Amino acid sequence: MFPPPTTRIRFREMAEADLADIATLELFPGASSEGWIARTRRNYTQHGFGLWVTETHAGEFVGDCGLTMQEVEGEWLVEVGWHVRSALRRRGYAAEAAGAVRETARGLGVEHLVAIIRPDNMASQGVATKIGLAFEREVHKLGGPALIFGADLHPSEAV
Repeated sequence: MFPPPTTRIRFREMAEADLADIATLELFPGASSEGWIARTRRNYTQHGFGLWVTETHAGEFVGDCGLTMQEVEGEWLVEVGWHVRSALRRRGYAAEAAGAVRETARGLGVEHLVAIIRPDNMASQGVATKIGLAFEREVHKLGGPALIFGADLHPSEAV
C-alpha cells in the first residue's frame, strides 16, 4: 500500500532499477544507494510500508518519501521521511509528498508520527511544520543532535 497520487506526484515501490536515481539523493553519511534500496524493500515486507519513489505524473524522478520505523532513545516510532533531488528542491514537492504520506499513516492506524531532522536543516523543519508536525524534543541520533517533530494522528482529523 502506498499513498494515492497528489496533484503533481505519484508514488510507487522502490526497485533495484531505481539505483541511478537514488544515487542522486543526498542520503545519510555512509549510506549506499544499494543498501538504501535493500533496506526499503525489507521494510515493505516487515512493516507493510517503507520509502516510496516519488515521481511526476510524467515519470520524472523527484525523490523518495514514506514511512520507516526508527529507534529513538529506546522507543520505536513511525517516521515520515523524504528526500528530493537537488534540482527540484524548493518547489513544494517534499511537503506535498509528506502530507500524502501522513494521511496514509493515519489510514494505517499510526497513532503518533514523527520526523527526525538535523538542527541545521531548516527546509525539512519547514516541511514538518507544513504537514502539522510540531517540535517535541532534541535527541542524539546517528552520531549527532537531531530534532524530533511529531503529531498524534486521529482517524477523524484532517490536515
